[in-house]
Amino acid sequence: MNSEQPIIVGLDIGTTKIAVIAGRKNEFGKLEILGFGKANSNGVKHGQVLNIDETIKAIRQALENCMSLNPNLNINDVYVGIAGHHIKSLQTRGDIVRENEEEEITQAEVDLLINKQYKTYIPAGDEIIDVIPQEYTIDNMPDIVRPIGYSGVKLGANFHIITGDKNAIRNINRSVEKAGLRTKDLVLQPLASAAAVMAQEDLEAGVAIVDIGGGTTDIAVFAEGVLRHTAVIPFAGENITNDIKTGLGVLKSQAEQMKTQFGSALANEAKANAYITIPGLRGMPAKEISVKNLANIIQARMSEILDFVTYHLKQIGMDNRHLNGGIILTGGGSQLRHLIQLTEYVTGLPARIGLPNEHLAAGHIDELAKPTYSTCLGLILKGYDDFENKRQEFTNDFIKVEVPEDLLKPGAIESMTEESSDVPDVAVAPPKPKKNIWENIKKQLIKIFEDEEDKHFER
Repeated sequence: MNSEQPIIVGLDIGTTKIAVIAGRKNEFGKLEILGFGKANSNGVKHGQVLNIDETIKAIRQALENCMSLNPNLNINDVYVGIAGHHIKSLQTRGDIVRENEEEEITQAEVDLLINKQYKTYIPAGDEIIDVIPQEYTIDNMPDIVRPIGYSGVKLGANFHIITGDKNAIRNINRSVEKAGLRTKDLVLQPLASAAAVMAQEDLEAGVAIVDIGGGTTDIAVFAEGVLRHTAVIPFAGENITNDIKTGLGVLKSQAEQMKTQFGSALANEAKANAYITIPGLRGMPAKEISVKNLANIIQARMSEILDFVTYHLKQIGMDNRHLNGGIILTGGGSQLRHLIQLTEYVTGLPARIGLPNEHLAAGHIDELAKPTYSTCLGLILKGYDDFENKRQEFTNDFIKVEVPEDLLKPGAIESMTEESSDVPDVAVAPPKPKKNIWENIKKQLIKIFEDEEDKHFER
């Protein structure tokens, strides 16, 4: 363990879950996870905190789960992800005239140029979240990626400015503060996810990061080495679950289970003769649902989300020539079966699933390498970027904390925050078998799921 590196904590406040991950870079520059906790999120809708009390409760629960795995951790400051359809972005231009044109440009001058952009006029009720420089210019020299070391009279740059609703930002900060934490910085979620799943080659080739969460789908487009566009689509995994619930007449918990267990983003890939059987509640007869119908519902909503992605790419003139790296899908919603094929069909671009495992040290649990935690791990990486570029003060974090054994064991935390459900599980059944055979199969299935339910409650 490299005790000269600070411990940085990411807090992902999502619509379906809240996750806390504490990490530190080892001597090889990889993240060793020192603590991990999650909790079900009840106070957040479409990426926005609507119920502060519920959100505070969930943050505290996630924090407690994290601390229970590693009691040696002392968590005070956190990097927090922000999303929601209130997020907007704009392009602007800024310049400063240097006092001494003969001297080399310093980091202080670059910081001054960036800080001046925080005074850019934005609509009332909005607040600037981040200012991201794109290409720099020095006098008549364009397209400079890193101006430090150059000399000249006028230093300028194009900027991508991200704004959000003041009240939405205030609710996040208040929730974090009342949970006993301090917000070190707010980071736009697709930028955090991009840091976790994108390599330098992707940045140069040009990619679109599509982070499909519970409440929103976030987009970040990179081309020619810089951020070109960000957007938030107010549809995501929870909308798919609600479509299933409404379309098939089932409970939300059953809809979520069917989506994750049997769902497919391509109806043509679903078996026409396969059915899902949901045991009846309170003496009601069992309900049979076609796997094909389930896939049709999922495909309809996912196609709509991907149409929005295509629209945003066309708006900024990005096509196959600019995005040679294609689309990187991440977030919990990216785990749907056949989503890569649907994405390639709708957008006409190559697609792949973005996993954060490239930045993780060896020996971590499999759970952490899922795209679900891309944002949270990306927040830690953004914190390290601040540390390495001296943008923030890190004074009290230099303590020796070892990786807990539980975070090295496969499956050790699978049931960390799963809530018990009184809703019977769903099961796949063959199509319309004979009565006596079906009765035997049904009894066996119910027994299996009762056993699973018992184990679930024991955990």
